[in-house]
Amino acid sequence: MMNKNRIAIVLGLVCLLLSMAITVQINTIKRTSIAGSKKFAQDNLKDEVLRWKEKYEAETRNLANSEKELAKIREDGAKKDTSASAKESQIKLNNNLLGLTDLEGKGIELTIKDDPNVTTENIGIVDDISNHIVHEQDLRAIVNELKNAGAEAISINEQRITTNTSINCIGNVIKIDDEKISSPFVIKAIGFPEIMESALARAGGYLDCIDDYGIVISLKKLEKVKIPKYTGVISSKYIK
Repeated sequence: MMNKNRIAIVLGLVCLLLSMAITVQINTIKRTSIAGSKKFAQDNLKDEVLRWKEKYEAETRNLANSEKELAKIREDGAKKDTSASAKESQIKLNNNLLGLTDLEGKGIELTIKDDPNVTTENIGIVDDISNHIVHEQDLRAIVNELKNAGAEAISINEQRITTNTSINCIGNVIKIDDEKISSPFVIKAIGFPEIMESALARAGGYLDCIDDYGIVISLKKLEKVKIPKYTGVISSKYIK
């Protein structure tokens, strides 16, 4: 009788151990399957992003080649027709104003960046750390001052400012159109350097205000400022 009881106990323990081992193996297989599925999905997403990136780069190259061919056709036509030459000049001027061409000329370069010395520990009780950071409204205000001072072309961190450009803040990121930018912000403008400098650096002006909060500011006049063309697509819904 005792032997039967022992055998029953041993068999029970063996069954229990086998059940535990099977459960552990099943859970391991499930985790492996889930991890494999996630990796497979991530790999597919990466492949899709790469495919779209290649398509975008190919279309960008095609657009650049088409623009070169169109410019050559216009130039050849202008040589044969004096009226076409005037029209070509007008087209170039319009493209410059729209931001569709690389530009170069005298102007200014303004660099602003967040206060490097402020922290949550050393800031005053009545102060706000956000006052020591460059925000999207600061960039918009500076762009408007430059336009009012006669700037003919403006860029921020190599992103061309056009009539349709939006400068927004999404979370902790500033976006110009769809491009993310961050401090330091390098603002370039082509125009009369002395007038633009005077507009930005005047007493009580915008730079004077943010300078009180430790924002680092560097403004210089240059004989040659290079501003890149707008690489996006300019479209309109309501103009006819």
